[in-house]
Amino acid sequence: MGQEIDLLVNYPKTKRNVDERGQSKTEEDRRIARQFGKEFFDGDRRHGYGGFNYFPRFWQPVIPTFQAHWGLTPNSSVLDVGCAKGFMMYDFTQLIPGIAVKGIDVSQYAIDNAVEDMKPHVQVANATKLPFPDQSFDVVISINTIHNLERDELAQALKEIERVKRKGAYITVDAYHTDEEKQRMMAWNLTARTIMHVDEWKAFFKEVGYTGDYFWFIP
Repeated sequence: MGQEIDLLVNYPKTKRNVDERGQSKTEEDRRIARQFGKEFFDGDRRHGYGGFNYFPRFWQPVIPTFQAHWGLTPNSSVLDVGCAKGFMMYDFTQLIPGIAVKGIDVSQYAIDNAVEDMKPHVQVANATKLPFPDQSFDVVISINTIHNLERDELAQALKEIERVKRKGAYITVDAYHTDEEKQRMMAWNLTARTIMHVDEWKAFFKEVGYTGDYFWFIP
C-alpha cells in the first residue's frame, strides 16, 4: 500500500462554518446535490459549490507538489477521476506543457461546461468502469470523489484505478479520527455515501488491493 501524504498541502485553505452548514443541510439538499447537475455546481450554495469557476490560485500551487512527488515530465500522462470541469487538468497543461491529461466525471453538466481547452480530453464515465485500457496512465488522481460511491462500488473504483495506472495514484476521501470529527463530517457532508475512520479506510485499501497514496478530507 502507498503512503498517507498530504499532497494538497499548498491548496488554499478556506474558512468553513461547519456547524452552521450542518444545521442548514437537509436530506432534500443532499438529494439534489447527488444529482451532480447544474444545481450542484452553479446553483444555490446549500446544494453544492454555489458557483464552480476556474481560478488559477487553487490548483496551480498544487501541481508542482504532484510533479515532484512522481517526477512528472512533458512525456507523462495523468488521469483525473472526478474531473468536474477540468480545472486541475488545465493547470497541469499550463505548468507542465506537453503532459497528456484525461478526465472522467459522472456529471454531464460538468463535462458540457468544462474548460474549453479540456473538452477534447474529458468524458462522462463512472469510476467503477474506467473507459481505458490497462496501465494507460502514469498517474491516476481522484480528489474527494470516490467516497460518493457505496462501499462495494468504491471497492470496484479502487480496483479500476489500480488497473489503469502504471506508476502511482492519489486519492482523498472523507474521513475522521475522533467522534467529534465524525459528527462534524456527518453534518457537513452533502454527497459522500462512504465515510470511515482513517484506520477503517487503511484496512479497506489493503483489502481491495489499492497500492496508491492517500489522504483525508476533514472539515
